[in-house]
Order: sequence, then C-alpha cells, then structure tokens
Amino acid sequence: MKLDKVRWGMIGCGNVTEVKSGPAFQKVEDSELVAVMRRTGELAKDYARRHNVPKWYDDADALIQDPEVDAVYIATPPGSHKEYTLKVAAAGKPVYVEKPMAVNFAECHEMIAACKAAGVPLYVAYYRRAQPRFLKIKELLEQNAVGDVRFVSTMQYKRASDEVKKGESLPWRLQPALSGGGLFFDVASHTLDILDFLLGPIKDVQGIASNQAGYYQAEDIVTGTYQFNSGVHGVGSWCFAAFENVDINEIVGSEGKITFSTFGDDPVVLTTANGKQKWAFERPQHVHQPLVTMVVEELTGKDNKSPSTGENGARANWVLGELSKR
Repeated sequence: MKLDKVRWGMIGCGNVTEVKSGPAFQKVEDSELVAVMRRTGELAKDYARRHNVPKWYDDADALIQDPEVDAVYIATPPGSHKEYTLKVAAAGKPVYVEKPMAVNFAECHEMIAACKAAGVPLYVAYYRRAQPRFLKIKELLEQNAVGDVRFVSTMQYKRASDEVKKGESLPWRLQPALSGGGLFFDVASHTLDILDFLLGPIKDVQGIASNQAGYYQAEDIVTGTYQFNSGVHGVGSWCFAAFENVDINEIVGSEGKITFSTFGDDPVVLTTANGKQKWAFERPQHVHQPLVTMVVEELTGKDNKSPSTGENGARANWVLGELSKR
C-alpha cells in the first residue's frame, strides 16, 4: 500500500489527542487530519473547530467509510480497540491504535489476523520507540557501551490521587473492562514495550499482582521477573499507592550501566569505570510526532518503516497479562 498523502480519521477526541497526538497528524509532512469522531457530537464538533479539522462525526462507522479518510487513528480506551480495528481493516484502511493494543493478548491476535487478511498495516502507538532519547539508549547498547548486558531493573511507583482515595468517580484507566487492568496496564505497558525495543522480546515471565490499598478493584501493585530471548534477566516493581513518585530503569552490563526514566525528563546516564556521561533530551511538544512521521513515511513509500507494529504491540500485552495474571 502506497499513498501520496495520508488523510487521517481519528476515533476518540480525549485528552491524549489534544497535545500528545492529534496535532502531530497535521504537522507531519504528507499527512493531514481530515475527520474526527466522538460519540457526543458537540464535543467532536468542538474538537474539529479548535484543531481546524474539516469534518466531524458522532458515528465511527461513518468516519471509517468516509472515502476521503485513508487511514484511521483509534484513540479510544483499549476496551474498544479490537472492535474498531476489525472495522477499519474490513474497510481496507491502515490502523494506528493507541496503547495498550487491546485488553488482552487474545484480542491482539484477532486484530493482527484481521489486518493481515485485509492486507493493511497495523501500528501501535508506542511512540517512545521513535523518540531520540530512547534511540540514544539503543545506540549505546549497539555500541557495546556497557559490555555484555546482564539484567535490567525497573522501579516505578507513585501516590494515589486524592480523588481515587475518596472513592470518587473512577477514570477509565482503573476500570479493567475498559482498560484491560489498572494503572499497571496503562503505565507499565510503555516500559515493557521500550525494553522489548532495546533488549528484544521477553520469553519467560513470573509475576504477583495484588490490590493492597483497596481504593478500586484493579491491581495496584505488581512485581515480577522475566527473561529475554537473549538471556538477559529482568525484574520490575510497579506500585500505585506509595508515598512518592519514582521512575527508574537500569540496564546493567559487564562493563557499565545505563540509567533512565520512562516518563521523566531526567538525562540518560551511562556509568562505566571511566565515570559518568549524560545526555539530556527535550521532550517533543507532540510526543507521537516522531512515530507518526515514520508511519507516514512508510505509508507514502519513503525509505522508513515504523518500529511499532501489531506484532511487538501484542508482545507487550502478553507480558502485561502474565505479570498480572489476567
């Protein structure tokens, strides 16, 4: 499939699309956001007006079937990712779907199969795979900067919000039917995917998931160990009812280590016997834009391919499920 220009339709106009993703489809060369959809038509109309999008819909099927829409960005909660992906694939159009890819691994496989049968590409919005910060880490690993990689450790924990503690209306991220799990699915998916990008696929997983604070039904703490196909070991701990916010990953090798955060703007730090080196990166205004650029370049036949696909998106879902016993 080769397009001269990619005219995007977007299903879902939530917060993530205001700055993180939506404007990127307008700013990338040979790309245009031509239609948006939200179930509440007035909200879709308002989004279209504010972002200079020509068309708006309150019916996803109408957007998918619009002949002026070449490809579709699915920006809804994971609970509807499979439904919309299958419809977009049936219409013969490429899919760019938010992460996590679906609520479980089985749904991911249905999505991959549908897109393969339709002959359309399937991309997952694990946008860190295209950001300079993480490309630098991959470069360091390829340069053997830490020697032979032995293990990776992740520690991510944060405070529960006052709204959650009070038992007020829960966001969709804390409703497993919509999100696949709790905050673990939303947050850890990014880290587990970027580790897949940096170190390759994970093959063996063991995990423990619990709800310790009792603020909601989903798990609020997950700890686990895993082994990559390469033989590298990994250990991770995620807690969403702790006393402070922490986000630390360390890739440890025979000759050094790389320290970095998944979500923060702290410098990437390489520590070896020669001391420390640091690289600072400015966060992109629209964090999806580097990945959207690569997707558009692939769809328009330029010499670039997206590093985020249905296949590696599904691998993240598998690990999430194994760690949380879902």
